Amino acid sequence: MTSLWFERAWLRNDWKKDVRLRIADGRIAKVEVGVEAAEGDDRHRIGLPGLCNVHSHGFQRGMAGLSERRSRPDDNFWSWREIMYRFLDRLTPEDVAAITAQAYAEMLETGFTRVGEFHYLHHDPAGAAYADPAEMAGAIAEASAATGIGLTLLPVFYAHGNFDAAPPSPGQRRFLNDIDGFAKLLGASRSKLSGDANMGVAPHSLRAVTPEELSALLTMSPTGPVHIHAAEQVKEVADCVAWSGARPVEWLLDNAGVDERWCLIHSTHLDQAEVVRLAASGAVAGLCPITEGNLGDGIFPAVDYLAAGGRFGIGTDSNILVDAAQELRALEYSQRLAHRARALLAREDAPFVGTNLFGYAVQGGAQALGVSAGLAVGDAADIVSLDLDHPAFAGADEATLLDRWIFAARTGAIDGVWRAGVKRVEKGRHIEAEPIAAAYRACVARLLA
Repeated sequence: MTSLWFERAWLRNDWKKDVRLRIADGRIAKVEVGVEAAEGDDRHRIGLPGLCNVHSHGFQRGMAGLSERRSRPDDNFWSWREIMYRFLDRLTPEDVAAITAQAYAEMLETGFTRVGEFHYLHHDPAGAAYADPAEMAGAIAEASAATGIGLTLLPVFYAHGNFDAAPPSPGQRRFLNDIDGFAKLLGASRSKLSGDANMGVAPHSLRAVTPEELSALLTMSPTGPVHIHAAEQVKEVADCVAWSGARPVEWLLDNAGVDERWCLIHSTHLDQAEVVRLAASGAVAGLCPITEGNLGDGIFPAVDYLAAGGRFGIGTDSNILVDAAQELRALEYSQRLAHRARALLAREDAPFVGTNLFGYAVQGGAQALGVSAGLAVGDAADIVSLDLDHPAFAGADEATLLDRWIFAARTGAIDGVWRAGVKRVEKGRHIEAEPIAAAYRACVARLLA
């Protein structure tokens, strides 16, 4: 058993002083509050629960910065997607492992301790299944093991190119499965998991699955997380209305039994009725503000959604830039730009924006990935320490500490990260940062040569 001692730690949405966390077998075995540090304690200033990254496509880290050139007058998500398809055509399982490990190391360095990998790159470049149908899932598991990040694997079912079972495009050939093939993929993927890794299921979107297939997937995975892209794009909403007479989130709420185990990724384009109904469903909105801004998706109606009692988690999606604090900052700033006002994602009983955002992200992220949230007995020892010597924290008190991290710090605000009780980040850097980065650089250089 090991012990971490903090001058202050965030326990169940509140700061406590002089906290000792006793850790055994990767979990918190005992929490003591108001105690002095003991001999042998690993001593730190500020302790926070690690955040869950609810939505990642790890391999896309390798194409970060490659799609910022204007290629046509109407550049948008759909033209970006064609660039992504060309990039992934080259990837081997070894490439996916190297690129994803770099993304995961960066996640840990910025305070994410578990990732929901929305994993849809299943087949070889010709679209044929590997001899092991979970070969690519194994590459994701390898990246998790190499970095130490917690993993919630979300194998993606993808069968069609658009609503009404439209034929897929050639660029989608590496994603595709029928229900029987996907059942084999799920079974094989489970065998790749170890430790406290868990697994859910991810119908890609209503564009990519039929109602009958969605029903079969839910039967196939009756427990655990369910993640789906929904209402990310205006065109997607219009196509869904043309197909069904309903908007995507409206259709899911009416037909799919959306509840607390669901995470609707993006949900950018909601009408007011959908805002209220999604909030009432108990599901989590999986928000990825940096990617949503990069792709020009739009702005999630967070002010109205939180006022209605909604829950959210944050994700890094395309991994164009991996940083937990910047995701939360971008979420608040998007609302300020949309409403031309300030301090919008706070409440009367929680007036500090950073504290409120962090609390929502801890709770919603854990729910979305099917794990417990916070720092309590029985929880995974997923812990982040802040460096109070960082200039952003000069004169900080408990009330403003998280505001200063989220809105005023650059790099270096995090000095340590423990995942399942094992220290993975020290002095702001992943303990295996150099070999992971070397493998990543070699991989990407070869892919782009």
